[in-house]
Amino acid sequence: MKSHAKSRLRAAAAAAVTVALGCTALAAVPTTASAAGEPISVQYRTGASGASADQSEPWLKVRNTGSGSVQLSDVKIRYYFKGDAVGEVYRFACSWAVKGCGNITGTFGTLAHPTATADRYLEIGFTSGAGSLAPGADSGDMQLRFYRSSWQPLVQSDDYSFGAGATSYADWTKVTAQLGGATVWGTAPEGNDPTDPTDPTDPTDPTDPGEDGPTLFDDFNYSGHTDPQIAAHGWSVRSNAGGPGVPGATWAPENVTFATQSGNSIMNLETSTAGSGESTKQTEILTQSMKFRNGTYAARVKFNDAPKSGPDGDHLVQTFFTINDLKAPMADDYAEYDFEYLPNGGWGESGNILYTTSWETYRPDPWEAVNQHTESRQSYAGWHDLVVTIDDSAITYYIDGQLFGTHGAAYLPERGMSINFNQWLIDLAGQTSTGPRAYDQQVDYVLHVKDQVLTPAQVNAKVAAYRAAGTTFQDTVPAG
Repeated sequence: MKSHAKSRLRAAAAAAVTVALGCTALAAVPTTASAAGEPISVQYRTGASGASADQSEPWLKVRNTGSGSVQLSDVKIRYYFKGDAVGEVYRFACSWAVKGCGNITGTFGTLAHPTATADRYLEIGFTSGAGSLAPGADSGDMQLRFYRSSWQPLVQSDDYSFGAGATSYADWTKVTAQLGGATVWGTAPEGNDPTDPTDPTDPTDPTDPGEDGPTLFDDFNYSGHTDPQIAAHGWSVRSNAGGPGVPGATWAPENVTFATQSGNSIMNLETSTAGSGESTKQTEILTQSMKFRNGTYAARVKFNDAPKSGPDGDHLVQTFFTINDLKAPMADDYAEYDFEYLPNGGWGESGNILYTTSWETYRPDPWEAVNQHTESRQSYAGWHDLVVTIDDSAITYYIDGQLFGTHGAAYLPERGMSINFNQWLIDLAGQTSTGPRAYDQQVDYVLHVKDQVLTPAQVNAKVAAYRAAGTTFQDTVPAG
């Protein structure tokens, strides 16, 4: 991001798009008998969607009911449903999960022997990052959903696994679970045991990433900001002066750190201040090369509303974006595509707001901007899957699998860009204290697939495949 952000966001004019991910309960659920002695059980409840809705919300928990540890990567769960139209394509999304949505996969298949209440299934799997369950432990909430690619209403009343009154978790045998390839829980629709070798994969499965295009994937598995592999993998941890942010602030590479959480490496960007420019330390990491243009960009990012220490209220910006350099005022080949979260407002806003902005160009003095943005005024504290796709006709932004905004062809890039994450302060007007405070932004992974437009579900599947293979870094995107 550049220091012109305040003016450009005021100048941009676009309709707001609000993303609502919260779900509420329905009625009581009938309790089904658990299978005593089985190594795992599956509990189910439905989200807010009714028998006819725009999406199905099977919320699930996996519980270890055996005497030994269970690796979640060995578990597969199937939820069975009746397709709403011949050839209909469905898409999977994870709204929230204790184990992290990035560690949960969803793929669709067709049943070898369709019944009156099921001809398809959604299969839930886990990456190695989901870890294991000790005896008696469960996975915690998995708030999952799927929907028709056309976003037409779907009917759940004829779905085998749907429970209209299931509004609190209980054992549910109308979903099946496999452990190490063997069915250990639940009853499939008649004639459709999950281990049936004639059970084909749905050829229209939208989570299948298809042929691999040139790809950058980084799980940020580094020891610290001085790890030589960071530079070897094409990244630069910023230390040079300049905007954006508070005048006099410095960019502190030592505040870009890495830690393991639940067996998975996480990058942390810390920004701190004591109320003056000289005390303000901001953080940024970016690719050294501007070789990324059309295709899919994705990252899993944790935004935070509150500081990890000290008083709250600073006008903070937490970001994931792509950008190239402005060669001259109003240059036609400038490009920038941003996710920017302001937990405490700023730029004239008084509270939480998330922007996605697509840039054609700008002039810094006198100020003139050509861009389009979408905004949502709500809290985005927590982990979120951020995806932006760029093809020859549009720029499309998704948050947690849900469409957030689409920007027009006038804002398409003419040349390559870098990939960046940074966290910085707009000004010091939000919190005037001289007490020290520090804020964190965390990043799980980043993915770019050149010249391919992937759905959010395809992104999840691709990341899951890298993690299942133990791949922490790959870059096959050609230079220039």
